[in-house]
Amino acid sequence: MLIVGIDMAQNKFDAGLWIDHQGQTLGQFTNDNDGYALMEQNIRQQFPEAETIKLIIEPTGGYEMGLILYALEQEWQVSLPNPKMVKDWAKGSGWRAKTDKQDAMMLAQYGVEKHPPCYQPLSASMQELNDLVSRQEELKKLLRSEQNRLKQYEQRPRQNGRVIKSLEKVVETLEEELAAIEEEAKHFIKQDPKLHLMRKRLLTVPGVGPVLVNHLLVLLTHWAVRTNNEGTTKQLVAFAGLDPQPFESGHSVYKRPTISKMGDKMVRNKLYMGALGGIRGKNVLADFYKRLVGRGKAKRLALVAAARKILVWSWAVFVNEVDFDATKATPKSF
Repeated sequence: MLIVGIDMAQNKFDAGLWIDHQGQTLGQFTNDNDGYALMEQNIRQQFPEAETIKLIIEPTGGYEMGLILYALEQEWQVSLPNPKMVKDWAKGSGWRAKTDKQDAMMLAQYGVEKHPPCYQPLSASMQELNDLVSRQEELKKLLRSEQNRLKQYEQRPRQNGRVIKSLEKVVETLEEELAAIEEEAKHFIKQDPKLHLMRKRLLTVPGVGPVLVNHLLVLLTHWAVRTNNEGTTKQLVAFAGLDPQPFESGHSVYKRPTISKMGDKMVRNKLYMGALGGIRGKNVLADFYKRLVGRGKAKRLALVAAARKILVWSWAVFVNEVDFDATKATPKSF
């Protein structure tokens, strides 16, 4: 197997290797089909004995998708390691200089030594839903930003009418686009009977509402594809970055436990807000939260634990294709 590290940018990318404990550059290529083909040509010429090729690509917000699709068409393996894990590993391995060529060789070394798991693409339909959900969140963020600008500007003692009109127009446009994307996502799910049924089932989980449910659909589908439906709940919690991260050393060094925050920040935020809303009702999630607080746990820690419960319960509903059963979620001793 030949492992190739890829440092991706918008218009170009650098490819590097790690052979015999040394870095080796493969070249810089354009981020298009011509560049992908030229990289493959260089690989075939320099390493004709390579039976399998694996690309280690650090995600860059979508610029890497063209190369990923090309690689999968060539039946290559692709890995998209967590950037934070790569950064921490590189620092511990002595990588100091940071250039595109250095980063490509560093990623190749990471692939050789750590053997990161292969990327498993979502189906075309789930990728489309993922794009809609992501765009919905982008529009919400832009809308909040423009609404805040408008409120701040309206409080100024001296105002320019043209600026007010511009801000109001942008806010109106963003609201229309957000409504259109939300409607498209609803229509998309309704057109797929399996997705529609699973969405209804996930909504039976305490803490899961209309804001969270589509994010869970994408996350759980991604996890199912990644693990072939055989991943454990503990692994799923770590995948989302909700796993506990204690910090203790001897008797003198101690820090308050936190979570790893290794996964998708947006999904964690949605789960946390879902827990915040879910504990206000009369359900097993609220009971679980009250028991933790009653034992002396801090309310914030109890909320994180409740978010973790929502994720675990949702996975059980997803993988077993059943509605949420509160009797199974209640401790026998309770």
